[in-house]
Amino acid sequence: MVAMTIDLILGTAGHIDHGKTSLIRALTGVETDRLPEERQRGITIDLGFAELELPPYRLGIVDVPGHERFVRNMLAGATSIDVALLVVAADDSVKPQTREHFEILRLLDLPAGIIALTKADLTDPEWLPLVVEDIENLVKGSFLESAPIVATSATTGQGLPELHEALRTAAATAAAQRDAKTRGPFRMAIDRYFSVPGHGTIVTGSVSSGRIASGDQVVIQPGNISVRVRGLQNHDRQVDEVGRGQRAAINLAGVKAERIGRGHELAEVGHLLPTRTLTVRLDALSENSQPLKNRQRIRVHLGSGQFLANLLLLEGPTLEPGESALAQLLLAEPAVAIWRQPLVIRSESPVTTIGGGLVLSPDAKMIRRPDAIDLEMLRDLNSESADRRAEVSAFLAGFKGWDPSSLARNAGITDSSEIQERLLKTEKVLAISLTNARQLLVHVAILDRLGERVCRTLAGQHDEDQLALGFEYAPLRQKYSYVEPLLFDAVVARLVSAGLVKRHGTRRIGLSDRGPRLSNNERKVYDQLVDCLRESGIESPFLPDLTERVKKNRQSVPSLLQIAVAQEEIVAVSNVYFVHADIDLEMRKRLRAAAENSPNGMTLSEIRNIMGTSRKFAVPYCEYLDRIGVTVRNGDTRQFAAYDAAET
Repeated sequence: MVAMTIDLILGTAGHIDHGKTSLIRALTGVETDRLPEERQRGITIDLGFAELELPPYRLGIVDVPGHERFVRNMLAGATSIDVALLVVAADDSVKPQTREHFEILRLLDLPAGIIALTKADLTDPEWLPLVVEDIENLVKGSFLESAPIVATSATTGQGLPELHEALRTAAATAAAQRDAKTRGPFRMAIDRYFSVPGHGTIVTGSVSSGRIASGDQVVIQPGNISVRVRGLQNHDRQVDEVGRGQRAAINLAGVKAERIGRGHELAEVGHLLPTRTLTVRLDALSENSQPLKNRQRIRVHLGSGQFLANLLLLEGPTLEPGESALAQLLLAEPAVAIWRQPLVIRSESPVTTIGGGLVLSPDAKMIRRPDAIDLEMLRDLNSESADRRAEVSAFLAGFKGWDPSSLARNAGITDSSEIQERLLKTEKVLAISLTNARQLLVHVAILDRLGERVCRTLAGQHDEDQLALGFEYAPLRQKYSYVEPLLFDAVVARLVSAGLVKRHGTRRIGLSDRGPRLSNNERKVYDQLVDCLRESGIESPFLPDLTERVKKNRQSVPSLLQIAVAQEEIVAVSNVYFVHADIDLEMRKRLRAAAENSPNGMTLSEIRNIMGTSRKFAVPYCEYLDRIGVTVRNGDTRQFAAYDAAET
């Protein structure tokens, strides 16, 4: 049985002229300095690539520049590396770029690495222990603390066998953590792009996750540029497919090289979405001379791109050196990212590395004033529990609704069906029906938050109008126009079910524990109105005349009448005609009794005679009976419904 080859990416790091490229050439036989300027000047300016077979592992090597002016290129090459090779020259020891490159590696959350002590043949043996001590002090407390330090010479071959074995051991450690990324959707940050006559556009990069094959349809993001894979190479070999841990050169159809740049990524359709807001867990370097400040302008290195951004700190106005905190990065231009993707931040000017961290929410909204729930949720995006991360993802989706298919990008979860079922079963997420064919999945805390806002709005309206029992529903709904109307209706229904809100008819709602607060004078007017309508019978005065009979507080008459209607002491026949509830009930019974002798219905004239009143009162009263379903009009006659709940 043939052993399966495991592909991983090895990235170099270290100070300029410390022998990174020479060491790679000694290990692989490949000259990674490909640009004429690089060979002329003897330094690496851009990224170089090679391959090293260490069965069962195959390492795609990214050789990065060490000069401080090219740290941006170094960061572009650090994308997707699995194993770090920190290079320190034995005759020079730890230097400024050694420190900066090491900090970048530490910030990238790498699983494994080794340290190569180059040019060991050029230094005094008594000097080597001092250099080793410097290195040990540098990496103390980091992922490289227990990494082997291998003394090597690219010229004599010293230490190369030991370095091979150390690399194989580090590869085994990294391979143990690669399974989830291997299963994820295809994604590759583009670090080079160019055109080849007769072939068209070529892009290269290190495959971060998933696999891709010739003929596949993929997209370039940001930009949502649809392209087709015409051909694939892995280290100058034609292949049918490439996957996680491999270097790839991909021939694309459907795009010109001029439309592509570093920072663009090639991905499975729908996997990546452009964003200008990232929520991150940020670590400030302990070597920083001053704290990071809220709204500070910074440079963000993400994937193979560099982006200017404003730093929005979520847990305080500053982030002290050596501390960590939740933050948001407000990017000047769109970028793409996934959950737990590492990033590095550098100061705008002078340009130095000041921190880094992990993306927690790649599809974020700006959080202006986070509360305790927001912060707890964001912290739990780093939880080991996939269910908890999925729940937080649903919470962060807010009112727009949760799409479980986004979990690969937003929470590192490739199989979402069972988690979705569990969240619905435990009612942490609710399915709100918008149409027969469409549901909105919303976290229950989002519904509760909206419910709290609605209650605050109603409380403010009650404070402004203390005579009101309820308020018009349509204007209230319009205040929350950013929410799906049927979702808003569902939230109000939850409030009614919980007893916090009460409906008043079909058009008005109010808080259950709030209602009219009548002064002594208003109570007197209220009683006067109710008594007047009781005494007036069916021919009660219309609103203008009724108001004239009140001596004081006439402006409160409309509100007091609405309160009486809500209290079911009177009924609103029309906007200006009210009758006492007892009179209404008596009249309904009288008309129904008469209707038993008129199986074909009664005319308005017959009804008016039974009521003992004129058309002035009979017409609006009959229209009122039609409106509430007591009678049904058919031409010139009206028939009574079989049942009237008010009469029982």
